Amino acid sequence: MIDLFKTGDLIIYSTHGVCRIDDISDMTVAGETKSYYTLHPINNAQKLQISIPVDSDKVMMLTLLEAKEAKEILESFRSPGVEWNPHPNNRNREFLNVVHSGNRHEIAQVINTLARRQSEALLLNKKLYEQDRKILENAKTILVKELSLALELSEEIIDQQIAAYLSEEPIATT
Repeated sequence: MIDLFKTGDLIIYSTHGVCRIDDISDMTVAGETKSYYTLHPINNAQKLQISIPVDSDKVMMLTLLEAKEAKEILESFRSPGVEWNPHPNNRNREFLNVVHSGNRHEIAQVINTLARRQSEALLLNKKLYEQDRKILENAKTILVKELSLALELSEEIIDQQIAAYLSEEPIATT
């Protein structure tokens, strides 16, 4: 999953979302010298700086989407999403596994499903289950930011487009 990135690259890093690589340098930790990426989330109110070994396979680091794939993902919000698991703990585990996989197409479908469920709950004066709401909020924030960068559109426009697709009758996929 890890490509060799260079200083200045924007990447998706684990649950922090879009990050910029500020530096690549050797560091000695516990007597072992390795090359490390120094990066920071681009929405970085806390001035967080992250150091991660270049050869780490424990975290997800992905290149940003290309515009063509970003358009496909955005369009996928017209589909009905993924099958709903009625058991909250199992559903949470399934959805978190998808989010941690880094597969943006599948992540979009989880967001799609959760957003549709949230809308249905609101119509009934109910709320989405808290674990579902957190997954929706975190995954959507990261995906919207990435789609925004890939398509060179504002996050607000991406949010509006997703909302418009979600308000349409879903197009069944075969």
